[in-house]
Amino acid sequence: SLDEVRALADLAGRLGNGHVDLTRRANLQIRGLEEEALSELQAELGRLGLVDSDAESEAVRNVMVAPLAGIGSGVRRVAMAVEALLASDRRLLDLPTKFGLSIDDGGPVSIAGERADICLRAVGNDFVVGLDSREGTRWLGACAPNAAVNVVSTAMHAFLDCAPHRRLRDLPEVDQVRVRAAVSPLLSELPFFERTGGRVLGLVQGAVGIAAPFGRLEAIHLHQLADFAAMAGADEMRLSPWRTVYVTVRNAAAGRALLDGAEAMGLIVRDDDPVLRIEACPGAPDCTSSSVDARGDARRLATLASSQGFMGSIHVSGCAKGCARSAPSDLVLVGEAGRYQLMHHATTRGPAERLVDADDLASVFLETPHG
Repeated sequence: SLDEVRALADLAGRLGNGHVDLTRRANLQIRGLEEEALSELQAELGRLGLVDSDAESEAVRNVMVAPLAGIGSGVRRVAMAVEALLASDRRLLDLPTKFGLSIDDGGPVSIAGERADICLRAVGNDFVVGLDSREGTRWLGACAPNAAVNVVSTAMHAFLDCAPHRRLRDLPEVDQVRVRAAVSPLLSELPFFERTGGRVLGLVQGAVGIAAPFGRLEAIHLHQLADFAAMAGADEMRLSPWRTVYVTVRNAAAGRALLDGAEAMGLIVRDDDPVLRIEACPGAPDCTSSSVDARGDARRLATLASSQGFMGSIHVSGCAKGCARSAPSDLVLVGEAGRYQLMHHATTRGPAERLVDADDLASVFLETPHG
């Protein structure tokens, strides 16, 4: 709710360093927390009802829901039932902490393309079911809404019956076959459905989408955004896996006013904003592992890329850990002793082609990419 958003912004400013990050798992992170402030933060989050009763339950409650799925909809009811399952079935506490489930409504802001161990997607009156594999989501069949929780439970228990692994896609093929064999008898034939979706900014189906550059919001801006949302007729703010928030609005005029206010704060409200093609970690001075201002340099790269007509993906990392993105990017810069290692079509651990000074970033667009 917007009241919870304001409370979190206040806590981030009072107990953290004022930085609030939106993550690719549709989570919100309060940054810069000192250890002595942890107990107070946990108590305040408990008062708001935003944490589980124990750390073990919190660790496995990784359920991501399409941001515009309606309150009281079948998607939300199934999500709540799955969370109740995770809280009541103590064996499921043995699931790896990154084991996750997505539940999609098939609407204009679909999360069905986001990777999760178990995927449910509303198609007509049923849910189609997908399990993750090395090649991506493998859609198996469909089930009725009242059968979805049993399907999810069966898949999770079948996974736990295999040798321990971090994710479903990490299982050997023989174990993946075992999990699919446990689930498939519970499903009917797979129907056709459009496999499109993803982030949409601006006005969209009675709501607006607003992105934070590199996923970072300041506490004061989060508070202001909640105030703008209230003026637009909203009572809640929904997170998404694209470091984007969605807010339902009274009408198109209210939505445009909210977008204007967000843009004035430096947030992103258009799908063609060049910053959206760049992933960047906080960099120096926020991270002691970094010797470069990764996000400041990434903003300059966005402007340079736009002026040069470069349309590929870019990853700017303060160090080789690559915290902001694990997948390959078309252009990669990795900080090293105040400069950047340059790579193409790689992750941060790929072979460096040359070093680039921070004041010479334009040169990365003046050469033929390797590979």
